[in-house]
Amino acid sequence: MKPTVRTKLDSLVARRADLERLLAAEDATRDMERFRNQSREYADIGDVVGLYEQYRKAEGDAEAAKELDLPEDLKAARASMERLEGELQKALLPKDPNDERNVFLEVRAGTGGDESALFAGDLFRMYSRYAERSGWQVEIISESPSELGGYKEVIARIIGQGVYSKLKFESGGHRVQRVPATETQGRIHTSAATVAVMPEADDASDVVINPSEVRVDTFRASGAGGQHINKTDSAVRLTHLPTGIVVECQDARSQHKNREQAWRVLAARIKDKQVREQQAKEASERKSLIGTGDRSDRIRTYNFPQGRVTDHRINLTLHKIDSIMDGDLSEITSALAAEHQAEQLASLAQSNT
Repeated sequence: MKPTVRTKLDSLVARRADLERLLAAEDATRDMERFRNQSREYADIGDVVGLYEQYRKAEGDAEAAKELDLPEDLKAARASMERLEGELQKALLPKDPNDERNVFLEVRAGTGGDESALFAGDLFRMYSRYAERSGWQVEIISESPSELGGYKEVIARIIGQGVYSKLKFESGGHRVQRVPATETQGRIHTSAATVAVMPEADDASDVVINPSEVRVDTFRASGAGGQHINKTDSAVRLTHLPTGIVVECQDARSQHKNREQAWRVLAARIKDKQVREQQAKEASERKSLIGTGDRSDRIRTYNFPQGRVTDHRINLTLHKIDSIMDGDLSEITSALAAEHQAEQLASLAQSNT
């Protein structure tokens, strides 16, 4: 084991002992916020320390086997050390603080006219079915249907355990190749849609928005297809002046509800901007293929005539487009997460040399 890794692990052992003392103190719960943070930190480093204790035991077994000239025992102990070192490296990787958050999912039609809007609708259904398979809730915040079906734009909140960790690599450009329903000659068309996945911001601490830097406009909502013509100015538009981010919400009947939803989406978009800037910086430093956060990047192609889906970032092609469009995304999301972890491990190894 590299000395830098061992030093890091020794410091975690010492920190865990400190936390044990702090949490056992008589006045530990006087400040509940601090108590919760310390309890969370204690739980977070517990698994790493446990693995390190197993490693040190295997290390001691190896030394004893060497002294007693027990080659089989020495071989077994060294094998355990190698396995545990690999597990420790993964456990030491920095955790994404947003992984357990709910997300705002935005799907927008791109080039390709009506077919692009239909594809945006298909993508939204794909993510909705994946959410259903995962036991998550989907709550539509704002939608702009197109005339032939699908969406010009749809924004939804997806609520559940670890949503961001599973969907965070979905942001980017998605391209479809197929014969549109409106095509009489049977020609294959290419169209596109963009997807943005943004972690939901904490109300209190995550994003500080100065209300004086936000312009609030109200206007009359335009009901889809002329439904329930709204005679009051219930729709809300927020413009964040420093960043130019604009959010509109008009689906709810009440201005209060639309305003509340718009502020939540605005906070998520500002947080997302910060996350993407950080990801872009990290990506440029380590030549990352995953998670650059650049919306202009074409990340995936859905080829219906050939029945395949290709993720261009990791050169993964799956010939099961029907099940993927029905929400079977686990193979793709797992492969992207594994690639990201491999990049992190390579970066960690480089920093420890």
